[in-house]
Amino acid sequence: MPVIFALALALLWAAPVLAQTQLTIYNQNFATVKETRILELKKGETEVRISDITAHLEPDSVVLRDLKKPDAIRILEQNYESDPLSEGLLLRKSEGKVLDFEVTLPQTGEKKIVKGKILRSGYTPHTSAFQRYSQQYAVRQMIYSQPQGGGQPIVEVDGKIQFGLPGKPIFDALDPKAFLKPTLLWRLWTAAPGPHDVEFSYLTGGMRWEANYNAIAPEKGDKFDIVGWVTLENMSGKDFENASVKLMAGDVARARPEAARLQDLGAAAEAKMAEPPGVTERAFEEYHLYSLPRPTTVLDREIKQVEFVRAANVPAKRLYVYDGFRPDQRYRAWDVHSLRTRPEYGTQSNPKVWVMLEFDNAEKAGLGMPLPRGKVKLYRRDADGRNEFIGEDAIDHTPRDETVRLYTGNAFDLVGERRQTNFQLDTGGHWADETFEIKVRNHKKEAAQVRIVEHLYRWIQWKVTANSMDFVKTDARTIEFRPTVPADGEAVITYTVHYTW
Repeated sequence: MPVIFALALALLWAAPVLAQTQLTIYNQNFATVKETRILELKKGETEVRISDITAHLEPDSVVLRDLKKPDAIRILEQNYESDPLSEGLLLRKSEGKVLDFEVTLPQTGEKKIVKGKILRSGYTPHTSAFQRYSQQYAVRQMIYSQPQGGGQPIVEVDGKIQFGLPGKPIFDALDPKAFLKPTLLWRLWTAAPGPHDVEFSYLTGGMRWEANYNAIAPEKGDKFDIVGWVTLENMSGKDFENASVKLMAGDVARARPEAARLQDLGAAAEAKMAEPPGVTERAFEEYHLYSLPRPTTVLDREIKQVEFVRAANVPAKRLYVYDGFRPDQRYRAWDVHSLRTRPEYGTQSNPKVWVMLEFDNAEKAGLGMPLPRGKVKLYRRDADGRNEFIGEDAIDHTPRDETVRLYTGNAFDLVGERRQTNFQLDTGGHWADETFEIKVRNHKKEAAQVRIVEHLYRWIQWKVTANSMDFVKTDARTIEFRPTVPADGEAVITYTVHYTW
């Protein structure tokens, strides 16, 4: 059965609205904002102030173009004011000046005005530059603005020096050019005066999206229903009204900041006609774009969830995997040439048997769309009809027709044991023989097939010279035995491997 797409939020089903803002949100904590605006320009130079932007705009990403004639407008100069007006900023601008302070007398509650000269504001400017100019810059900035006084303002009142403000500062009238929030200030040039329809786009931080999946299996069997959610988070400092939203899935390359470089992310078939349109997906470059079907409002500080995939009765296969090798931390810094001659290396045993759930992301399985990276929560319905949580795993970006394998936990009633029974080494002849015995005990009331994974880790040249049952070679240095362990029984596997170098 094909995937059934639906959106869970009723607000998305309102009548279509012509969206003036387009958002493409990446699952790497940033977004592209594209807006259409009308700018009233005079012939020659015009100063334009744009304050309806995010607080995390990347100024070097700004693109402005005339929709009718791309070369009709030139940006002669762009200034980005990212430090909006605050009490600390006004105090810094008032350094060396005398201000009025409103003081409340604790005995009577009476208010009075005292005058004080701002010697140092204690304000920390340019915090956004800390990332770019390394820790040394940050330390010097903090010393400049926050000396031994702990960053408190220093004020002279009646000829005496005090740390901290004497009261509530009262500033002069606000400068008309003051910036109340992050602002772009353009000096534009055009030969054609009048209104211009322009496209304005930029990259911004403070936005992200992620996929989450809930898979529910019945009381018995391993077919399951799956519902996928998209979670959008807007922490950009700006509301987006009736925006057209796309979600980009994939690993998009971005240059790292300089400081980081120096230091070195179903419904029934007959009901389909009545369903609203769902999230659509298409390939774009080397990534995948998911488009919401309706313009939607994404408010600042809002987390919005949208259902984007739903499928029922997805066939799956349960796997029991026993990988008995337990890494020994004592040898993690050793090179392979030294390890291959250590008889005790690789002899620590892991008793846990993993439980895996495997399914195909294929149309015949009820899926078949590229699945973005995200967490999968698995539930199983109990005899009383309740859904009980049985595990959680994460999947990477998964194209269609690929196999997904989920680790759900460790089996309670299956126990593994692995021990080395023989080791022979001839350093002069450049060979070693190693023998292992692997046991898997099944305390279930039914038989269970277990995949016993063995890593031939001593060297790349090897040959199994004796084995108690057939095995499958899964890669150049891994083999698998696949015994069926009877109920309340045990499977015992032995093999010998001959290494040469």
